[in-house]
Amino acid sequence: MTTASRPPSIGKAEREQRLDQLRKAMSASGVDAIIITPGSNMRYFFAEAFYESERFVGVLITADSNIFICPKFEESAIRAKFPMAAEMAFWEEHESPFALIASLLADHDCQRCALDPECSYGLAARLIEALAQLEKPVLHGSAAPIIAPLRARKSQAEIDLMIAAMQLTLSVHQTVFEWIKPGMKASAVIAEIDRLHRAGGADGGNSFCAVQFGEATSHPHGVPGDPALKEGELILIDTGCTIDGYNSDITRTYALSKLDSEIERLWRVEKQAQQAAFDRAAIGTACEDVDKAARDVLISHGLGPDYDLPGLPHRTGHGIGLDIHEGPYLVKGDQTPLAAGMCFSNEPMIVVPGAYGIRLEDHFYMTASRAEWFTEPQADLYRPFG
Repeated sequence: MTTASRPPSIGKAEREQRLDQLRKAMSASGVDAIIITPGSNMRYFFAEAFYESERFVGVLITADSNIFICPKFEESAIRAKFPMAAEMAFWEEHESPFALIASLLADHDCQRCALDPECSYGLAARLIEALAQLEKPVLHGSAAPIIAPLRARKSQAEIDLMIAAMQLTLSVHQTVFEWIKPGMKASAVIAEIDRLHRAGGADGGNSFCAVQFGEATSHPHGVPGDPALKEGELILIDTGCTIDGYNSDITRTYALSKLDSEIERLWRVEKQAQQAAFDRAAIGTACEDVDKAARDVLISHGLGPDYDLPGLPHRTGHGIGLDIHEGPYLVKGDQTPLAAGMCFSNEPMIVVPGAYGIRLEDHFYMTASRAEWFTEPQADLYRPFG
C-alpha cells in the first residue's frame, strides 16, 4: 500500500472567492445576511468546522462583513482557529447570543436573513424567538438554496484532495483483499482498514467502514454483529477516509473462491449497470437520467422495477465533498443538470433479499466536457484489482 500524496489545502484566496460568490448569490436571492453555524458549511467558507454546543458560535455574513460571534472567554480559541476572524462580537455567560444576533441584524439594517441548513432545531428555535422581538420580519428561512449550488461544483483543488483520498482508500481495499482469509472476524478487518488509512496519511482512520459477509451483504448498510468470514462467502467492504476534510467512499464486492453461477451473473449485471450510469453522465444531463440508465439495465435483466427486490433498493448515487453524502443526488425527481465540478458516487446495488447483495461503488467528477472516474472500477468478481 502506498502513502497518499497530500495535495495543498484549500487556500485563503479560494475561500475569499467562495465568500464573493456567496454574496453574489445572496444579492440575487434578495437576502441581506446569512448565519453560518458549526459544521461543513463553516468549514467550507472558513476552514474550520468547530462544533455546536449550548454556547453559540457562528458567523453572521452580511453584504460587507463576516462577524464571528462567540462567548467572550472563547476569543483566543476562535482567533487561533479562524485567521479570517477580523470582526468579532462577544457575549458573556449570562447574556443571550441570540439577542446579540438580533441586535447585529438591526444595526446592519438587514431585512432578510437566511439560516445555515445544518443549524440544529434547538439553536434555530432560540434564534427565531429572539428575532421575533424585532419590528420587521427578518428570518427568511434556510440558506440551502443559496449555499448548495456553490458547494455542488468543486474546484480543481477540491477534486485533487478527493482524488488523493479515493486513491488511498482504493489502495487500502487492495491490501485488504490480499490479506483477508476465512476465519477473520469483521471487527478485525475493520481495525486493519483503519490502521491502513492512518498509515497512508488520512486525516484520521476510517471515516466509516462496513464489512459484510454472506447473507449480511443483502443489507445495504449491514446489520449488527461480528461474524467471521466462512469459506465460499461473498465479501462486501464499503469504506472511506478524509484528506483535509474531503471524503473518499468506495465499495468492493468479491469472493476468494468459486461461487454460484447466478451470483457471477448478477455481479456482471451490476458492473453493466454501473457502467451505464457513467456513460449517461454528460454535461447538461439531468441527475435523474443517470439513475434511470442504471435501472434500465437492471430491468432488462428481470430486476426491479423501481425499488422492488430483487433489484436496486436505493438511489444510484450521491454527491460527495466535505460531506460524505451531499446534493445533488442521482435519483428520480432530481432534475439538476450535471455541470463541471460536480462529483458523484455510482453504486446501483443489487439486493437479493435473504441471500446476498452486490455493490460496486466508485465515484466520478464532471469536467467541462465529460465524466471522469476518481478510481478505476472493479475488474472482476475474483480478481477485483486486475
